Amino acid sequence: MMTKTKIRSADIRQFALMTIIVVILAMLSYYVVNYPQDKIVERFISYERILRATKEHIYIVAISSALSILTAVPLGILITRTNFKKFANKVLGVVNIGQTIPSLAIVALFVGVFGIGAKTAILALWIYSLLPILRNTMVGILNLDESVLEAARGMGMTPFRILKKIELPLAMPIIVAGIRTAITINIGTAVLAAFVGGGGLGDLIISGNNINRWQIRVLGASFPALLAIFVDTMFAFIEEKTAI
Repeated sequence: MMTKTKIRSADIRQFALMTIIVVILAMLSYYVVNYPQDKIVERFISYERILRATKEHIYIVAISSALSILTAVPLGILITRTNFKKFANKVLGVVNIGQTIPSLAIVALFVGVFGIGAKTAILALWIYSLLPILRNTMVGILNLDESVLEAARGMGMTPFRILKKIELPLAMPIIVAGIRTAITINIGTAVLAAFVGGGGLGDLIISGNNINRWQIRVLGASFPALLAIFVDTMFAFIEEKTAI
């Protein structure tokens, strides 16, 4: 009974935090649009522009994160199989290169290949966010209790059924934690998309700097930070549920 009460209390706190973040974003937008510091900000900022920049930012993050999940989770599962375990360190080493290179450098490198635009930012963020998901998928599966797997084999379960019914469900909280890390990083890093014509909330930061208006700078910087906290809280909730 106490456990259920604690879980409900934690859920309430998480939902309260997400609600507060949404309210802060709405209030910040309202303040800048309705109380601009001068005529330049008044002409530059509108609800439509804020919404468009936010949609572009979420689109870039969603597509790049989806690509990372679709790539890293199957790859992580593959290299935990007996015949491929010997390649695990090599694969992690290659993917780790993308994580150690500064994010702006990765974006710049992709510009030379794909030109400017959202697709360049998406591909760069895809590479940049592979490691947390891949590493957590491998760790979650490889660290399972071997006796549980042996019992499943003793019952005559096939490798695929063991993966589906035992390995993935037990490893899911760790996998979700990796996805949570990758998406949270992506939300902040996606600001760089504006430097290659990819749009997003980074446009507001660059524009605010160019015309030296603090309201626009604060708006552009606050939205990604608060969105990252919102998504992190949401995935913390999902992570807890998958662990139950």
